[in-house]
Amino acid sequence: MIETVNLRKEYGKVIAVRDLMLTVKPGDIFGLIGPNGAGKSTTINMIASLLEPTEGSIFVNGLDVDKNRRQVREIVGYMPDFFGMYDDLTVREYLAFFATAYGVTEPVRTSSIDDVLEVVELQDKRDELIGKLSRGMRQRLCVGKTLVQNPRILLLDEPASGMDPKGRIELRSLLKELQRQGKTILISSHILTELSDVCNAIGIMEKGRVIETGTVDEIRAKIRGLMQLTVEVLEGMPRAKEILTGDEKVESMAVEGNRISVAVNGDPDYAATILEKLVSNGVRVSSFAREEADVEEIYMQICGHQVS
Repeated sequence: MIETVNLRKEYGKVIAVRDLMLTVKPGDIFGLIGPNGAGKSTTINMIASLLEPTEGSIFVNGLDVDKNRRQVREIVGYMPDFFGMYDDLTVREYLAFFATAYGVTEPVRTSSIDDVLEVVELQDKRDELIGKLSRGMRQRLCVGKTLVQNPRILLLDEPASGMDPKGRIELRSLLKELQRQGKTILISSHILTELSDVCNAIGIMEKGRVIETGTVDEIRAKIRGLMQLTVEVLEGMPRAKEILTGDEKVESMAVEGNRISVAVNGDPDYAATILEKLVSNGVRVSSFAREEADVEEIYMQICGHQVS
C-alpha cells in the first residue's frame, strides 16, 4: 500500500531523510519508531504529499504520489503531530466542516459523521463544544476527522502524544478496530511501548534512515538469534536435564533450583516439540514459557549497535 524508493529530503546542508526504502503491506499497522529528529514526521509528510522529496519516489496504492497527488489524497487520511482545533465549534460541526472540505456530500456526510462518532466513541459528545473536551477526547476527535472521508490508508504522526495511560489504551483499541475494518495504518512514535502491542510490523528509524524493518518476530529473531525458554520442573529434574542436553538444537542450558533456562537454535514452533518431549518422558512441568524481547529492547539493541 505504501512504498518509498531511495527517498531523500534535504533542508540546505541538513539531510532529514536519507535514501529511505520502506514498504507497508495492505492491512498492516506499521510502526515507525525512532527518537525525535529521526525523520519520522518528514517521511509521513512526504507520503501525505505535503512535502516534496529532494530525490526518490513514493507510491501509495500503486499511484506515484508526485504525479497523482489529488487521487492519493482521496484515499489517505493524515493526522499531524500538532493539530489545531476550533474551540467554539461542536464535535459534530467540526467533523462536518472537514467532511465538506474533503468533498463528502449529503446524505453520505451525515451517515459518515455518525459512523465516525461511533468508532471514536464520542457519540455522547456530538453537541459538546470542542473547548470543553479533554486532551484524550481531542485526540480521538482528530482521528475521527482523519476518518471522515473513509480513507483506505491512515498516516498518524505521534497520535498518542500527551495522552494519559487510559487514553493510550483506548487509542490502541481504536487502531486494532480500524485494522479489522481493513485500514492500512502507518503510525510514528518515539514512545516505544505505545506500539509494541498494536503493530504487526515495525521500522526502526535513526538519523534519517530505516536501519531495520520487518515483523516484530523477524527483527526479534535477528537480534536474539536463539530462542530463549524457561522451564519450571515440579518432578523429574534429572530426566529433564538429560533430555535437554541430548537435544541437538539446545545450544546452552542453565539450572537454578527447579528452573531451567534454555537457549534453542530453532523457530518458535520447536518450543512445542521440547515441551512434548519432556511431558512424554515423565517430567512434570509446572511452567513453560518462551521469553521475548519487547519492541523497546529490540530498539535499544539495534540503535546501540548502530551508534557504537
